[in-house]
Amino acid sequence: MKKFKLKKDIPSFWVFLIAFTYLELVFKIVAKVNIFSLNTLNNLLFILFFSLVCQFIVSLFSSKISDIILPVIVIMVTIFYSIQIVVYNIFGFYFTFSLLGATNQVLEFAGDMFRLIWQNVLYLIVLFIPTILVFVLNRNIKYNHLSSKKIWLFLPLILVSYGLFAISLLIGKSTEASPYKLYYETRNMELSLKRLGVVDSMFLDLERSIFGFNEKITILDNGEEQVVSPDGNEENPITYEYNNLDYDFSSLISKASGTVKSMHQYFENETGTLQNEYTGYFKDKNLILFMAESFNEIAVDPKLTPTLYKLVNNGFVFDNFYTPTISSTIGGEFQEVTGLVAADGFITPWKAGTNSFPFGLGTMFKKAGFLTHAYHDHSYTFQSRYKYLKALGFDNFLGCKNGLETRINCDIWPESDVEMIEATFDDYGTSGKQFFTYYVTVSGHGGYAWSGNNMSKKHRLEVADLPYSEDVKAYLAAQIELDKALELLIQKLSEAGILDDTVIALVGDHYPYMLGVDAVNEVAKTPKDAVIEINHSNFILWNNKMAKVKVSKVGSQIDVLPTLYNIFGLKYDSRLIIGKDILSTEPGLAIFDNRSWVSDKGSYYAASSKFVPRDGVEVEDGYVSYMNKVVGNKINMSKLILTENYYQYF
Repeated sequence: MKKFKLKKDIPSFWVFLIAFTYLELVFKIVAKVNIFSLNTLNNLLFILFFSLVCQFIVSLFSSKISDIILPVIVIMVTIFYSIQIVVYNIFGFYFTFSLLGATNQVLEFAGDMFRLIWQNVLYLIVLFIPTILVFVLNRNIKYNHLSSKKIWLFLPLILVSYGLFAISLLIGKSTEASPYKLYYETRNMELSLKRLGVVDSMFLDLERSIFGFNEKITILDNGEEQVVSPDGNEENPITYEYNNLDYDFSSLISKASGTVKSMHQYFENETGTLQNEYTGYFKDKNLILFMAESFNEIAVDPKLTPTLYKLVNNGFVFDNFYTPTISSTIGGEFQEVTGLVAADGFITPWKAGTNSFPFGLGTMFKKAGFLTHAYHDHSYTFQSRYKYLKALGFDNFLGCKNGLETRINCDIWPESDVEMIEATFDDYGTSGKQFFTYYVTVSGHGGYAWSGNNMSKKHRLEVADLPYSEDVKAYLAAQIELDKALELLIQKLSEAGILDDTVIALVGDHYPYMLGVDAVNEVAKTPKDAVIEINHSNFILWNNKMAKVKVSKVGSQIDVLPTLYNIFGLKYDSRLIIGKDILSTEPGLAIFDNRSWVSDKGSYYAASSKFVPRDGVEVEDGYVSYMNKVVGNKINMSKLILTENYYQYF
C-alpha cells in the first residue's frame, strides 16, 4: 500500500509551532478562557520561543534520530495538556508537580479515574490530532539540520523570541495576578495556565518544585482591635483579652535570619483574635469531630437525611460557610485539622509527618486532659494519614489494616460509616472520661453509581423516586449512610447518658466534584458557580442542650480549629494559626484554590479580577487590593509554616 505524501515538505519548525498553538487554543476553549486577549499574545510568543528551542534540538541530529525525537516531543507536550484537562474535570483543580506526592490517591481510585477519563475521551481525541498527523505526515517533515556555523546563527533567534516574550510580560504588569506577577512573584497554577499558557506554566511549576520558590512576605498595617465586646456599653464595657500566648518575638527575631526572621516579623505584627462570649462555652464537654467525605449542603434534607438536617439547623448555624476544594480530600482535611490554607507545595511535608505541631488537635486536647482517639473506615496508610495524625498528637489512630478490619468489613468499597460508629463507640463512650474523638468518614466517596459503590447501592431504594439524574441520586444515597451513622452515634450517646455533655462537629473535605457543577445544581436551592458558591456548605457545631445561635459571618475549613479551641477554652496563639475563630470579631474570609475569595463584604473572582459586593454593602477604595494582599499572605505563610517547619520555634 502506497503511503500518503504531500507534494511539498513541511519544515519541522512549523510542525512544532502549529501543533503547540493548536493545543494551547484547544485548552483555552475547554477552560473557557477568552482567546481574544493580550494574554494570548503572550502565550503565542512563548510558543514561538519553545518551538524554536525544539527545532534547535532536532536540528542537531540526523534525520533518523529526529524522526524519533519530534514525535516524542509532540506526544509529551500533548500529554501535558491532556493531564490538565482530565485532572480538572475529575478533581476540580489543575495538576501541579507537588501533587505527585498524592500518587496513592490516583492508584486507589483508578477505577473511577478510568471511568472519568472515558467521559473525557472526546477532549483527548481532539488534543491528539496533531500527534496523529505527525505520524501520518512523517515522511513529509523536513528537519533542516544545522552545521556548526549555522548553530551560532540560530541561537540569536531563540534569544530574540524569548526577549519578545519577556517584553510582553510587562504589559499590565502592575495589575492583580498579571502574567508578569505570575511569572516572577506568585505561585497560582490555575491563573498561570490561563494567562501564561500550559507549557510555560508547567515548566515554571517544575522549576519551582525542584529549586523552591518563596513569595515575598508583605507585612500589612494591622491596627489594634478594640477590646470591648459588642455586648458592652459605655458604662459597663465587657473587655476581653486576646487569644495569644506570651511569646517573645523580639528575641526570636534577633536570633533568626532570612525567611524565618521575616516570618517572626510577620507574626509579631499580627494582633490575633479576641476572646468572646463563647470562650470556654463547651469547656466541660466531650467533642466528636468529623471530616465527612464529600459532604455538601445538597445532602441535607428533612426527609432523606433527617439527622443531618437536625444538626445543621440547630446548635450554631453557620449561614456562610465554605469548604474550598484544594487538592481533594487531603487538602480539605489539612485545612480542617491545621487551620492553614492548603497552599501549593504543602503535600510532601504534610504527608511526611515530621513537622512540629504544638497546636495539633490531639496534642491540645490531650494537654487539657481529654482521652483522644482517631478513626478512619478505609486504609490507615492512605495518604500517609497515620503519619500526619501522629504529628498532630493522635497516638492511637485506627483504620483498616491496622486493627479496624477486625471490627468492620473492610473488604467492600466504600466502607460503612455506620459500622465504624458501632465498632468504635465503646472505646471512648463508656470510658467515664472526658474525650475527644476524630472521625474521617468514607461512605460518601465517589464515583456515584449503583454498581461499584456499595453505599449508593445500599440506599438505592430510598432515593429511587427523586427527580434527579442517576449519579446525583447515587450521591444522595451514599450520604444517607453518613446520616445513619450520626443517628446511631446520637442514640449511643443518649443510652450512655452523655448526650447532653457531648458536642458534635462536622465539616466536609470538599464538594462532590465527581458530580460536577451541573449535577450539583440539580439539587442546589440557588444556582452555584464553579469557583466560589459550588463550595458553599455547612459546618455542624451542635450540642443537644444549647439554644440555636445564627452566625452570618463568612468562614471556611481553616476556621474550624481556632473556633473549637476558643469554644473549649483551650490556650493557643491565634496569631500563629492562619484561620480565625468564626465567633470572634475578626472579619470573615474564605480562600479558594485560585486565590478567589469571599469576605463579609463580597466575592472576588481571581480569574476575571472581578469583585461582586454583597447587597447593600459599601466597599471603600483600595479594599480589593488590600484583601488580595491579605489572601496572598495567608497562602504564603501557610506554605512557609510547613516548608520551614516554623512551629518548631514555639
